[in-house]
Amino acid sequence: MTLSSQTPFQDTMSEQYVHWFRNAAPYINGHRGKTFVLLFGGEAVNHENFRNIVHDIALLHSLGIKLVLVHGARPQIDENLIEYGLTTPYHNGLRVTTRDALRCVMDAVGAIRLEIEALLSMGLANSPMFGAKIDAVSGNFITAKPYGVRDGVDFALTGEVRAVDTEAINKNLVNNHIVILGPTGYSTTGEVFNLLAEDVAVSVATALKADKLICLGEREGIIDDHDERLLREMIPNEVDRYLRNKPLDSELLRHMNAAREACREGVKRVHIISYSRDGALLQELFTRDGSGTLITHDPYEEIRGAEIEDVGGLIEMLEPLEEQGILVRRSRRKLETEIDHFVVIERDGMIIGCAALYPLPVEPGEDAAGEIACVAVHQNYRKGDRGAELLEFLEKRASAKGLRKLFVLTTRTALWFQEHGFTVASVDDLPKQRQTLYNFQRNSLVFSKQI
Repeated sequence: MTLSSQTPFQDTMSEQYVHWFRNAAPYINGHRGKTFVLLFGGEAVNHENFRNIVHDIALLHSLGIKLVLVHGARPQIDENLIEYGLTTPYHNGLRVTTRDALRCVMDAVGAIRLEIEALLSMGLANSPMFGAKIDAVSGNFITAKPYGVRDGVDFALTGEVRAVDTEAINKNLVNNHIVILGPTGYSTTGEVFNLLAEDVAVSVATALKADKLICLGEREGIIDDHDERLLREMIPNEVDRYLRNKPLDSELLRHMNAAREACREGVKRVHIISYSRDGALLQELFTRDGSGTLITHDPYEEIRGAEIEDVGGLIEMLEPLEEQGILVRRSRRKLETEIDHFVVIERDGMIIGCAALYPLPVEPGEDAAGEIACVAVHQNYRKGDRGAELLEFLEKRASAKGLRKLFVLTTRTALWFQEHGFTVASVDDLPKQRQTLYNFQRNSLVFSKQI
């Protein structure tokens, strides 16, 4: 007999690692070959966690993800200005770049680019990047134009993006290079312009038709103004409301503005995450719930009618509840036959909730009625109001079908249904044909609700 040398704690940790790795596999496959634009400011470069971020960027590169890094340089420019005894005013959150200040901008941008390239070149034994061979490139990929005079203010050598050399960038991405872009652009006359990093990132992401724009900022994501909870998902219209009457005078607000612009220009998903939290980038990309805020036009989580392809996901979610006797067991064949009665909550490709509505046969004089059954939410997602959302969705569907009364039979969740408007009924209150099918051995409680 061979005894394991691992402790129970080590066994648990190993199981958790295997579970995580298997759950990450769909994301690893899904991200391979995709183009991601990563935006981070000079504050991120100065942070102690930046080295870990670069290690994670190298990991993404090794998994076949095409990466464009867009960095800012505000604090570094400010330091250079102080050293040279210069000052530059701001107007509407944008720096006015004088010709004297431009050398401070160029020095800061060049220094950051060299620092990133140096970190990407690390390859010490026992380090996360041991054995990695990463070619990082930068160049005159951004054509700029003057920002001009706005509100009577001449922005001098501050500019905005005019064009992106997508052909050159794509050529480097295809050749397995990481592209590094700073907040500068070049005019056709050879002048250098100081740009907003957010402007560069959005322009590049939209021009490349990138799959993701990822904004790394100081905060974890977008926090609700009312209850200070992290908003996991938003759509551009919600961002509009959040930014209404707010000047874009902070990194987070600039990132939010960039996110809604990118979404409306065709970037499918924009992520706002923290540069200070170790592993936030990996958690956002390789777990279902992520670490920050996702902004997208496409529904990340939605309630919809079930389809035959959902049967596998339904079985996986329902089996634990059936084994506990909470739900009546349904075979795959039965689910396939009755799939049109089901609605599901899908979260990023995973079924995390379901419910069914069965119209009941009624006799003359009986109200048109239906039965709600199989209301279930995945155990990891029961803290929200998803059950109530499923119930509301089915009530609307029942009303559209002309049903006037809903019944539910339950053994464990009586109080929950009462909290959602159902009242105690009896078997005798069921339509007569449904009474004949009542399972007296299961002895379910009956509740009803007028709609």
